[in-house]
Amino acid sequence: MRIGILGTGTVGQTLGSKLVALGHEVVLGSRSKGNDAAADWAERSGQGGRAGTFAEAAEFGELVIVATSGTVALSAVDLAGSEHLAGKTVLDVSNPLVFSPTGEMTLDPVNTDSVGEQLQRALPESRVVKALNTVTVTVMVDPDRIPGEHQLFVAGENAEAKAQVTALLGEFGWPAGRVLDLGGIEAARGTEMLMPFWMTLMRHFGHADFNYAIRTAN
Repeated sequence: MRIGILGTGTVGQTLGSKLVALGHEVVLGSRSKGNDAAADWAERSGQGGRAGTFAEAAEFGELVIVATSGTVALSAVDLAGSEHLAGKTVLDVSNPLVFSPTGEMTLDPVNTDSVGEQLQRALPESRVVKALNTVTVTVMVDPDRIPGEHQLFVAGENAEAKAQVTALLGEFGWPAGRVLDLGGIEAARGTEMLMPFWMTLMRHFGHADFNYAIRTAN
């Protein structure tokens, strides 16, 4: 599959490398041509990966991943161009983290909105799916780093798009039975709001190799 990634940070590069290793073609997109991080990644990725702008990545991808910070996700898709994203699945893995000068973390937006919902409103002709935002990036692409049964969450309005994302997660090593469908895109609020708790757990454990294991009575 052709996949465009918006964002050249650790998340974008790690996802891109995994996708290339799985046999997908990837364009890693940045705000402007000549981005050093994207160019370096493309050189290391061989024939399966290349660098481009946000617009080029969005136009190239049959599926497009938003891997920027959540606070700039809307501006990234604006630069990508809604016309390049129309009719496509847009996988949002971002979190709207805001850190104070003293290191305290908040979310923007929080409680009454989410990045996932904002993206769906900005891209009415696209099929936005929220997923992967509740684990660190190394666990995203290698769930066996953590022993036992633990889950990911997906949220979105379109069942076909969620199935497409779930299939891609399966390639990463997440069986469909460990992917919990939380319903519509408004459920992205809850998964984004897990991040302050996730940060507390990371400080407690001293590392990010952990995840949530959901148990029910039925």
